[in-house]
Amino acid sequence: MPPDTGAGRVPTGLLGGSFNPAHPAHRRISLHALRALGLAEVWWLVSPGNPLKDDRADMAPLAARLASARAMARRAPIRATAIERRLGTRYTADTLAALVRRYPKRRFIWLMGADNLAQFHRWRDWRRIAATVPIAVIARPGYDAASHAGRAMGWLRRFVRPADQARYWTTWRPPALVLLRFRPDPESATRLRAAQPLWHRSFAATASRDAVTRRTISGGPVS
Repeated sequence: MPPDTGAGRVPTGLLGGSFNPAHPAHRRISLHALRALGLAEVWWLVSPGNPLKDDRADMAPLAARLASARAMARRAPIRATAIERRLGTRYTADTLAALVRRYPKRRFIWLMGADNLAQFHRWRDWRRIAATVPIAVIARPGYDAASHAGRAMGWLRRFVRPADQARYWTTWRPPALVLLRFRPDPESATRLRAAQPLWHRSFAATASRDAVTRRTISGGPVS
């Protein structure tokens, strides 16, 4: 069977996370991926919750996080979406399977930081994720050694593609992994929350329109 070149389909990057809040590093990572991979756009999948994090007390409402992501994505080919709530999916493997079915005219690639690659083996059905779409891993300060030594990378190493061929990712049959490098960015949502723990209050009353589903997610009361 010939490789799927993705001809006629929109090359789209997927960056998942809590975006609690969205910050400039999310934007810079996405803009770098757009250029390196030749993407038409990036979707920020603002998760209803992260199964690997016990941070519910620290998690701002979904509407505030989506509004934060939309504000950070402004004037860039980035769409902030809470589509996982619409799909009813909790795990990335299920979300990807649903997106591939629902959007046959798009060709998706999963974007993740090196910190996520280091603990990728803890994700449910991580091998199924790798078999569903190509993966682009973006360097993150302090995580390169751990990501390369991780259990998931031990399995994925045989599927690594040269970085100088990244723009041809639509011809790759998963599993396929490419390691992207650019100037590291130390920014993190954890640091921003520590500096401004009530950041979400400025978005609390915001009704934010989902950039993919076009549905409105209303803000809740200030807490």
